[in-house]
Amino acid sequence: MHKVVILGTGPAGLTAAIYLARANMNPIVIEGDQPGGQLTLTTEVENFPGFVDGVMGPELMVNMRKQAERFGAEFKNGWVTEANLSEKPFKLTVSGLGEIVTESLILSTGASAKLLKIPGEKENIGTGVSTCATCDGFFYRGKKVIIVGGGDSAMEEANFLTKFASEVVIVHRREELRASKIMQDRARQNPKISWKLNRSPVEVMSNGVKVNGLKVMNNESGEEEIIETDGIFVAIGHTPNTAFLNNQIDTDEVGYIQVKPGTTDTNILGVYACGDVQDNKYRQAITAAGTGCMAALDAERYLEGQATHDWSQSL
Repeated sequence: MHKVVILGTGPAGLTAAIYLARANMNPIVIEGDQPGGQLTLTTEVENFPGFVDGVMGPELMVNMRKQAERFGAEFKNGWVTEANLSEKPFKLTVSGLGEIVTESLILSTGASAKLLKIPGEKENIGTGVSTCATCDGFFYRGKKVIIVGGGDSAMEEANFLTKFASEVVIVHRREELRASKIMQDRARQNPKISWKLNRSPVEVMSNGVKVNGLKVMNNESGEEEIIETDGIFVAIGHTPNTAFLNNQIDTDEVGYIQVKPGTTDTNILGVYACGDVQDNKYRQAITAAGTGCMAALDAERYLEGQATHDWSQSL
């Protein structure tokens, strides 16, 4: 039986692995179906502290993994297909590995951005298609970009992108927006934002190197047109990766794990959540890493059975 198992290898899971390995807790890390998390799909990361000239997303994840391995974290390839958290020790069924039994569990399975699922989209992620304006907006200084979506997140990202882009076009499949009135008003009052409403994205266009347009269809007339652009930001929501938990952990209405304020504690003692799987607001690599540290410390305290702990001994 293992002391602690970590599910997921994004910034949250890898940070938790580093801390727990240094604390001699011998963490087992299940990589998941996307080892390295969403940062493996990005190009240059410029807002992670400590990298003056930026760092490539995949490189950052490889280095964090090596750091965890250096201290003794053990990585296993696979993903959890079933979890029994109704009794201790916890039992996990892992693809290709069978059953794994653990005293404690850290959930850092992330949240997957919803995609449009149209031709040209997936193959152009990182070369003109993005799901994170905060991460990639800086690269579109003086350029024209498109935001696809009609909710508060889309309006917020559109306004954010006007700090860099020369023009932002909001494409939405309906005439009416789902965003709150205050968010709509802010976007409509921004002179850099234009609108293509009642249009459905059909295909992401590229020149073979980078994105150069989005083909959309007018939902009333059926006519198609190509909107020229340097980048496309998809902002139609995220899906937290919690389905495998089968409702054993308390979540909100969307599926994000609920934790006790100021901790990473879930409703089950010994189970902790960190990173985007419990964060529907910030969704940044640095905040994910921070909660990964918290989860490691919470799990360490639980495993040691102490009410108080001198964290300086683990740092």
